[in-house]
Amino acid sequence: MTQPGIPMTFVRKTAPTIRAGVYELYWTFASRRQEAYERRLSGAAWPWTTDRILQIFKFCNVFRASDRVSQYMIRDVAYAADQSTFADRVFQIVAFRTFSNIATWRSLRTYFDGAPTLEHLKSGDFERALDQIKGSNGGLYTGAFILCANKAYGFDEKHRNHVGLFKDMFLKRRLDERIAGANSLEQVVHQLQSFPLMGPFMAYQTAIDLNYSSLLDFSENDYTQAGPGALRGLKKAFTDLNDYSPSDAILWMTENQETEFERLGLPFDGLFGRPLHAIDCQGLFCELDKYCREAAPELLSARSRIKARFTPSPEPIELFFPPKWNLSPWVASVPGSHESSVQMTLDFGFGESRPVPTSSSAAVPA
Repeated sequence: MTQPGIPMTFVRKTAPTIRAGVYELYWTFASRRQEAYERRLSGAAWPWTTDRILQIFKFCNVFRASDRVSQYMIRDVAYAADQSTFADRVFQIVAFRTFSNIATWRSLRTYFDGAPTLEHLKSGDFERALDQIKGSNGGLYTGAFILCANKAYGFDEKHRNHVGLFKDMFLKRRLDERIAGANSLEQVVHQLQSFPLMGPFMAYQTAIDLNYSSLLDFSENDYTQAGPGALRGLKKAFTDLNDYSPSDAILWMTENQETEFERLGLPFDGLFGRPLHAIDCQGLFCELDKYCREAAPELLSARSRIKARFTPSPEPIELFFPPKWNLSPWVASVPGSHESSVQMTLDFGFGESRPVPTSSSAAVPA
């Protein structure tokens, strides 16, 4: 007989052994962080939470697609208005995630008067553009992901090796055709991971970006890959994973979310009704690792403090989620919220935009 909430694929396995008091923080963090996000969207004044740790330190959103860089990628890369071929769009998404830098992509769009294409890569214009942008912007990358930094394509500079990677991917081995023929998210990850400079976690993150687009539509719960931060979080939430791999444990959390939020009496309505998916649960373990540095400092790990402190941004952004998700926008009613001249637009990708009042000092959490 199966245990309630445990997928059939996990039958006959011994479930992870939870670390009492810390495992529960995973769900508590998710509930409180999402509530703060919703209060901020509603126009409520700061602070959006009574949680001291969330007030002081910067944490990613509960849902990966809500974070600033992912929002830009979805709206301005995956669903950009440029007339791009399937191959061009795959190249654009892979290239953007490699740099994970909005300023770099905006500069590339300015340089080319639109999104870069494979023709720009083939002609050498893409590399020349990066040379110029690096000189004027002082850098091309962010520290969002740990990138493989070897000289796989024979160059001393990291961006030249990545240009070599893109040429290998798209001009030589036609990654776009391989992805078009994939029949699962895991296959997409493996195709990406088959190239130099694409480690397992980076390949997974890039595959998720591709799956946000209209190019692919696989279930995000078919496959997941724990990053370094998630692995640290898993060690804090569980004393032993037993028969589960880190990926199994993440999928187990995905399957059990409704039961656990209800059991713990924690409010959680998801992202406009969308429940947590494996990519979100993976990210939550990374955030749990950070949160525990303050909430449970006795759990030692390779990192002992939270570096980034939270500072409200005065710049609102437009929310845009993949149209295929069919999310239903809403505006919560929060006592004390007020309108101002600054408006935030919720655009859900099917021609419907709704202005949401927000304070002049508030924006969607970055």
